[in-house]
Formats: sequence, structure tokens, C-alpha cells
Amino acid sequence: MPWDEAGVPALTRETGAETLPEQAGAPASEGAAVLQYEWRGAWVVVARGSYDMDSITPLADALSVAARTHPKVILDASGITFADSTLLNLLILTHQAGTLRVVAPSAQLQRLCEITGVDSILQTRDSVDDAAVT
Repeated sequence: MPWDEAGVPALTRETGAETLPEQAGAPASEGAAVLQYEWRGAWVVVARGSYDMDSITPLADALSVAARTHPKVILDASGITFADSTLLNLLILTHQAGTLRVVAPSAQLQRLCEITGVDSILQTRDSVDDAAVT
């Protein structure tokens, strides 16, 4: 069973949240997937896979809607395996639109943020719980 089919029910059970229609996995290009759920008053967007200009649309749509409709948006970036300037631009735009917290960015994403200076404007946290409370 693919992780995204198994992940949604597990996320619901672990958080105690009711299943939401938006929580279903959004179709993405090969190698990328987006899941969403509410947690402790924040909207969590979970990104998995590789993000570039060909695969960014589902994540961009999810973050755009989240930033317009929720006071706090959390991007769980622990599953991002590749990111380029397309994702960096999306993170900056989402940060400008509202409160964005990035959780557990992969080493590759963290390095990209450091090289470009984006790490100085983004708020990163170690866990979704930390991001939701602070």
C-alpha cells in the first residue's frame, strides 16, 4: 500500500481530528504528494517528494488556500527529497501572505535555504507540535 493511502487514516487517528475532505492526498506529478489536516488551530500541509516547476502546483495550491483561510500554516517539509528555487519562491510568498512555519526541512532544503539566505526569514521548527504551539 502506498504511504499516502496509509498516511491519511494514521494522521487522523494520531491527531484525534475528524477526517476532512481537504485531508485527502492531492494528485501531484510523479514523486510528489501533498496531504493536509488541521492540528491545534493550525493548518498542516505535508509535502513529500521532489518539488520543481513541473511538480509545484499541488503544493502551491494547498499553501495558497491555507494562507488565505487559516491564521497559522505549517509545512511539514521532512519528506521533501529535492527542492529548487521554485519551492523557495513558494515559501517566501506563503510567508508574506501569513504565518508560515516550516517543520523539519530535509538537509538538502535546509542547505538551499542557507545558501540563498531564505533561512533568515523562515521560521523553522523540529516538530508539528512545536510549530502549532509557538
